[in-house]
Amino acid sequence: MIDIKLIRENKELVKENIKKKFQDQKLPLVDEVFEFDKECREAQLKGDNLRALKNEKSSLIGTLMREGKKDEAEKVKEEISKYADEILECEKTYEKLSEKIKNHMMLIPNIIDDSVPIGEDDTQNVENEKFGEPTTPSFEIPHHADICAKLNGLDKDSAGRTSGNGFYYLMGDVARLHSAMLSYARDFMIDKGFTYAIPPFMIRSDVVTGVMSFEEMDAMMYKIEGEDLYLIGTSEHSMIGKFKDQIIKENELPITLTSYSPCFRKEVGSHGIEERGLYRVHQFEKQEMVVLCKPEDGMDWYNKMWSYTVEFFRSLDIPVRTLECCSGDLADLKVKSCDVEAWSPRQQKYFEVGSCSILGDAQARRLGIRMKTDEGNKFVTTLNNTVLATPRGLIAFLENNVNEDGSVNIPKVLRPYMGGKEKLEIK
Repeated sequence: MIDIKLIRENKELVKENIKKKFQDQKLPLVDEVFEFDKECREAQLKGDNLRALKNEKSSLIGTLMREGKKDEAEKVKEEISKYADEILECEKTYEKLSEKIKNHMMLIPNIIDDSVPIGEDDTQNVENEKFGEPTTPSFEIPHHADICAKLNGLDKDSAGRTSGNGFYYLMGDVARLHSAMLSYARDFMIDKGFTYAIPPFMIRSDVVTGVMSFEEMDAMMYKIEGEDLYLIGTSEHSMIGKFKDQIIKENELPITLTSYSPCFRKEVGSHGIEERGLYRVHQFEKQEMVVLCKPEDGMDWYNKMWSYTVEFFRSLDIPVRTLECCSGDLADLKVKSCDVEAWSPRQQKYFEVGSCSILGDAQARRLGIRMKTDEGNKFVTTLNNTVLATPRGLIAFLENNVNEDGSVNIPKVLRPYMGGKEKLEIK
């Protein structure tokens, strides 16, 4: 949510930003907010003036009564009664308009950074840099479901019976590898100085609307029937929510956290749920990084965070690239975002394994997260980034480490988490 001062002082800038995001249907919201805000402040000013008059007249009643001027005192009381009715009407107008302003402001997208490329959708995202040489072995790389099958590591048929399409059982060495990657990701971030956290896996609606747009919420979140609770789609949601309505001392920033959670997503949209493999599923696990910092430090942290994910995947012998998200591909709360994509030797292309975003003070405004400074309380900047989301990360690992005989090499960094194994052998 942007600062309403932007609309008061430069609504054309806000409109131009909406056009850059190809959301022209939202343009009328800006003018409506501008008018609502004007009327709202007029109602507040009128109410304040009436209260001042009411207080002035109220103090006069005592004087008149002491002077024995009861009739005049009664007339003043009638005036005060009228003031009270008008004040109440001003308050109702103010509350009604404030609610309209809030609802409109929740739909107006955040101001994107000047460096964001302009484009309508993800087909116009821009490659930044490649890390590691994408290679293609002399043998054909099997589908990741087939690699898992040879290792007796995947059972989607049973999951279909228990839970339906989009769920899975991981078994044996594949399940252990999946957990090993998450444990390594946790320790990797702890070594970077981040504090490890395991958050609640369900959050209330006021936290959900604080961390994401309504469109994202409808497309992603599972609602718990009969309760004001949602299953999280990423631990970022509950980790940012942890600071709701809090005032943080300036010297306590930055706050750097790395959190583990299962994640639950509807995956509604054009992509659908993959019938065979594990690329797009309803349930997965994730190691996340979340940072709260001073606004002036935001971009420095943004660049550090995506570089950590690149470093993580390169330590697993996985070539990656970073892809700058264009304006039309940015969620409404984001200022700037880039995807980290892993090389798929089977498909001969890169695919997304993580996303790094800076959101400015959008989430902080919605959730009331401030820092205490000598000049007063200011909103913090929030950032989030994927360290590892798996089984998607597992797919990248398997494709880049499988051998022609179906066995899978284990890089040195993962061996301590795999009981010292150097290779997964076919069962």
